[in-house]
Amino acid sequence: MADTVTNVSKATEADLEGILELQAANQIEQGGTLSASLPRSRIVAMMDSMPLIVARRNRRVTGFLMATTRQMNADMPIVQAMFAAYHGTADAYVYGPVCVDVQERGKGLAQVMFAELRRLEPGREGVLFIRHDNEASFRAHARMGMREVAEFQFNGSGFAVFSYVG
Repeated sequence: MADTVTNVSKATEADLEGILELQAANQIEQGGTLSASLPRSRIVAMMDSMPLIVARRNRRVTGFLMATTRQMNADMPIVQAMFAAYHGTADAYVYGPVCVDVQERGKGLAQVMFAELRRLEPGREGVLFIRHDNEASFRAHARMGMREVAEFQFNGSGFAVFSYVG
């Protein structure tokens, strides 16, 4: 059976296992670029507070784009450091992480997921950070029209803060 067209939409509970599997496969210790592993309970809470966007091929999760409220991230020191470097608007939300399966990269999935998030959150500012050594992420997010607005240091690494308005 040939691959079906990739579907991009808001995640549901049925996508949780696929999100967790893709997240695990893309941790730094696995050769990926995700620097955090979020537990199932946090991902569920994120899904309840804001749209979590997924890409699926043949019903398998091949990408995700998470977004959360500033308040939900109040306990995360790296997010606190990001907002200390760049405050953003009062209703700004945290964009990311974004992850695309290795076999789906280079096909524009991150941009399609980003467009869906912007459609669902029009007029709101999204704020994100990218580690300075993640050149692929810098290029991808610049192509999406995001702009670098600040920098900060955290645990010995440098990060850039990017912003956009949906």
